[in-house]
Amino acid sequence: MQLRAVTEADHAALLAIWQQTPGLCVREDDAYAPFCAYLARNPGFSLLIEHAGSIIAGVMAGHDGRRGYLQHLFVMPAWQRQGLARQLLAEALKRLAAAGIQKSHVLVLADSASARAFWQAQTGWQLRDDVQLCSISHGAST
Repeated sequence: MQLRAVTEADHAALLAIWQQTPGLCVREDDAYAPFCAYLARNPGFSLLIEHAGSIIAGVMAGHDGRRGYLQHLFVMPAWQRQGLARQLLAEALKRLAAAGIQKSHVLVLADSASARAFWQAQTGWQLRDDVQLCSISHGAST
């Protein structure tokens, strides 16, 4: 197994995986151009694990200069329960900390029980009920 940074060339394979992963929401921002812009703005933070040339796990990670953000954490079903998600999480947080980022957030879909259970089981992570997320679309389509 090899852990490495996500590259632009990984987009098609990751998009296909994301579209088939329960509890993961694919949006317009996951198209090729925004994906590449995110990687360029946050080089080396998004990670994946490969086995025999196939992607088996991954996470998109980056920061805004103050806070880290984790998205699209997944492990292919055949590889789950082997610590790969925790390995990706630890490495992403290590890289964020090295960049001076001391606090990170993850967005979890409210109806994804397995994702909520994973994050609540991680030491130090807290489900917050003191904030609500508000969003606006700035693009041509909503």
